[in-house]
Amino acid sequence: MCYFCQKNINDIDYKDTALLSRFISGFYKIKPRKKTSLCSHHQKKIAVAIKRARQMGLMPYTPK
Repeated sequence: MCYFCQKNINDIDYKDTALLSRFISGFYKIKPRKKTSLCSHHQKKIAVAIKRARQMGLMPYTPK
């Protein structure tokens, strides 16, 4: 079962970088759905939130 469905979280905030970093690999790529075990609805929302956080400069695109 999806993490967000279990916790009954509807909106994923792009400013919550601590939560978003759980869904990023060591190479700063967005983890696939099989690894995150999210439903398709929340996987799409998490990808959009990560991309927004990167655009705003809250999360890096690549490791240093």
